[in-house]
Amino acid sequence: MEYAPSISQVAMLLADPKRSAMIWALIDGSARPSEELASLAGLTPSSASAHLARLAAGGLLKLESRGRKRYFKLATPQVGTAVEAMASVWAGHTDRPSEGCVTSLPTAPPSMRRARVCHDHLGGQVAVELFQRLLDAGWMEQHDQRLDVTAKGVQQLARQGIYIQALASHRDQAACTCRDWSNSRPHLGGALGSSLLKLFLQLGWLRLSDESRVLHLTQVGLREIGKIAQEVQLPDVI
Repeated sequence: MEYAPSISQVAMLLADPKRSAMIWALIDGSARPSEELASLAGLTPSSASAHLARLAAGGLLKLESRGRKRYFKLATPQVGTAVEAMASVWAGHTDRPSEGCVTSLPTAPPSMRRARVCHDHLGGQVAVELFQRLLDAGWMEQHDQRLDVTAKGVQQLARQGIYIQALASHRDQAACTCRDWSNSRPHLGGALGSSLLKLFLQLGWLRLSDESRVLHLTQVGLREIGKIAQEVQLPDVI
């Protein structure tokens, strides 16, 4: 039970909606002035300062002084990972309270919604769109909770240097869905999702951030990832 006290202390810090709103505004690793965080959370500057001081004392935020202004950012990337994990639990919870409770997540920064590391695979809008194309092009088929790579998908992925048979030998299931908290639509997880992220990073289509789980999408990456499983629609013959 050595770690139980620390877990409860962090949970108590995040239990306050105003503090969690300020933490969420920093989820992309950016540093924001205390006045901006106060406005985002609907607090007076003095009240926000008290909350920010508690978060900093609890090891969740780090203070940076820039002239006369005070900027705050997440103390470590692990703080963002933990907060994202809790957001994912909420997004995937199907039996949410319908009364007296906020049922949607605050809007995340655009960079986090676009592309980010989710566990060990690609998450965000780019990942959601890619997964939908894989399904529409017949590379994958979804059967209730099971996700299967089709013969067509095996062949096409092999052209990308990803071999499903090798992935399946390392895990019970080569591919699975992961609920995306940023828009409540699924993206691709599992060994296949992890392999695709590694491929995109190796090709330079995506770049890791030093401060957070945000992934920077290059212009080449935007074009090339958009081509994957993009079926060419032939005109109808009259």
